[in-house]
Amino acid sequence: MSEPQVTILIPNYKTPELTKICCRLIRKYTPQSLYRVIAIDNASGEGEESLEYLRSLSWITLLERDISDDPRPGLSHSRALDLAVSQTATPYVLSIHTDTFTHHPEWLQYLIQEIEKSDQIGGVGSWKLEYKPFFKRLAKKIEYAFQSTIYPLIGKGEGHLAGKGKNYYYLRSHCALYRTDLIKQYGLSFAEGADTAGKVLHKRLEDNGHKMVFLPSESLVKYVYHANHATMVLNPELGSGKKSVSSGTKRIQKVLDNVNYKAILADDSLDQ
Repeated sequence: MSEPQVTILIPNYKTPELTKICCRLIRKYTPQSLYRVIAIDNASGEGEESLEYLRSLSWITLLERDISDDPRPGLSHSRALDLAVSQTATPYVLSIHTDTFTHHPEWLQYLIQEIEKSDQIGGVGSWKLEYKPFFKRLAKKIEYAFQSTIYPLIGKGEGHLAGKGKNYYYLRSHCALYRTDLIKQYGLSFAEGADTAGKVLHKRLEDNGHKMVFLPSESLVKYVYHANHATMVLNPELGSGKKSVSSGTKRIQKVLDNVNYKAILADDSLDQ
């Protein structure tokens, strides 16, 4: 059997159904020789359903963290990824979330194909994994054009615009594939920058001459869906307000329907 090319990293915190769906969809749509999975539980708690589920899977490596020294959820997430990378030996490492759902049998091959287009590419992935209809994209462009004009006039400057200055875009950890050797060669960390996993790592790779590729959402969603902020929505004690929970619950349900989640939850064979 050939050695796996990719280690998939999945931080987990109290998302029982989503964790199960995420893992089962990986099992359903990914050639087993191509990958290994490291799941990292951020102290979900003894007896908690998602942790017990991960413990039951023989085909993953499970790391269980003590997060008592992590002052914020974002830092726990970043440190979980760093811990997993330290135990990764495959050529590529892929960070995803428990609300990242694969739905195409060539999803991982697609990502590998994109990163292997050039030796200079350090990572591929997305900023926001969503595909909005034309009218919403047009409205966003108009809003951005307005902000570009008005911000300098009111003293905010270009640096307050999305994608500019310190607000630069970076590969988000919901779906980002990196060359493992570069992360280790440069001593990079997802936790640098605290609450924004991978933001500084992205910049460090660019500063070292590597290209970071943002895959078009309309292409990536053919392979992968992302529910976005599901851990925060399902665990509002982490900081989500009532409005965010309400809108987030609807968003999660829509994505779950798209992957036929009831059938996935009913198929225990995908745990083998």
